Amino acid sequence: MSGIIGSRLNVRGSGLVSKLGTDGQVLTSAGAGKQLAFGDVAGGVSWQAVETGSTMTAVAGNGYPIDTTSNACTITLPASASNGDQIVFTDYARNWGTNAITIDSNGLNYQGDDDTYTVEYTTDGQSVNIVYSGSTKGWIPIEDDTVTNVPVKGNDEGIFGFGTDGSVSSLTNLVSNAGVVATDVTGVGAARTGAAACEYGNDKGIFGFGRIDGGSVTGVTNLVSNAGVVATDTTGVGTARRLVAACSYGGDKGIFGFGYTDTKVSLTNLVSNAGVVATDTTGVGTARNSLAACEYGGDKGIFGFGEDASGNSSLTNLVSNVGVVATDTTGVGTARYYPGACRYGYDKGIFGFGTTGSRVGMTNLVSNAGVVATDVTAVGTARSGAAACEYGEDKGIFGFGNDGSYTAVSNLVSNAGVVATDTTGVGTARSTLAACSFN
Repeated sequence: MSGIIGSRLNVRGSGLVSKLGTDGQVLTSAGAGKQLAFGDVAGGVSWQAVETGSTMTAVAGNGYPIDTTSNACTITLPASASNGDQIVFTDYARNWGTNAITIDSNGLNYQGDDDTYTVEYTTDGQSVNIVYSGSTKGWIPIEDDTVTNVPVKGNDEGIFGFGTDGSVSSLTNLVSNAGVVATDVTGVGAARTGAAACEYGNDKGIFGFGRIDGGSVTGVTNLVSNAGVVATDTTGVGTARRLVAACSYGGDKGIFGFGYTDTKVSLTNLVSNAGVVATDTTGVGTARNSLAACEYGGDKGIFGFGEDASGNSSLTNLVSNVGVVATDTTGVGTARYYPGACRYGYDKGIFGFGTTGSRVGMTNLVSNAGVVATDVTAVGTARSGAAACEYGEDKGIFGFGNDGSYTAVSNLVSNAGVVATDTTGVGTARSTLAACSFN
């Protein structure tokens, strides 16, 4: 097969139903004369075991969950078909955006095109329901809904970790589903400052990078289980650096980006939904350090603020739901470095605190389209080097930092993005730490 059938196959998400019969009605297994809804078909097919192979042959009347976590999949349709034959494919692990499915129509037409065309579906979370309409149009998708967002759900608990109180630390502090910060948990892994953290696998987290004792930078990572338990060090992959930022994308994956080696960088490292960190991706956007990052839109991310070669920055860089970092977006809000950021309200984000040379407490909301708003007047103690994470599924918390001395004060963020006044600190006061959520 060669050529590409156009974007109508790849990006449609309208739930379009094609009318096939000469009388304007949709064909079903019983022939023309009945409107066919997706639920009718999904309930009538025989669902098979999850398919993980790189190739498979489909049989009419079956439904196939296709897991492309490890590889793309080429699906060969039956060599012959009868009007009303139906087959359903669904993205089992939301990975078609990374590893697509390709449909080989095996000598028959597909949506009116012969099998010299390549039919690809490349959107995470998509389901494709096809019916055979006859030799002219062949197989036609009667449903190819695009699910652009993961189910509306956030993580319930959070964790602050690492940082400095004058000496580098590996202490952690858990955050309950009510936003209560717990006392210190003895550190696991290399003590360091200037690390970052993000979620992966829907319910787990990862700390990575930073500066260890003696001033050396590292790429070491530490996984966080869905019970908030921090694992021992995983050998670093990618360029060792500090003062990085991280966020999740794609619903279940993560990305570390930017930072400082002995110079400012913009390279990134993707994190798989199994918590595996990839080698460096060439940087996009202005190199900088001491920035922050958070999720927005359910499956995308944003890096923002920091310090570039010219000084304080308010630039942002969007991250797509397949982990691609975009070029610079002109900054909105007060340029500053050492802010924190987290998600709130399921699909929105917030940057807060930092320093312009003087510590500040203002915040900037991020819409579910990734648009950063102008400054919101500061609430709580102005400070730099705070961290932030989600809790309670749809709320957030800023915690710790330096307000002239190390502090453990925290500020809750409501599911409407409203920052509360200070909550007395719990745990060892420190700054330039990291935080993420887990479930």
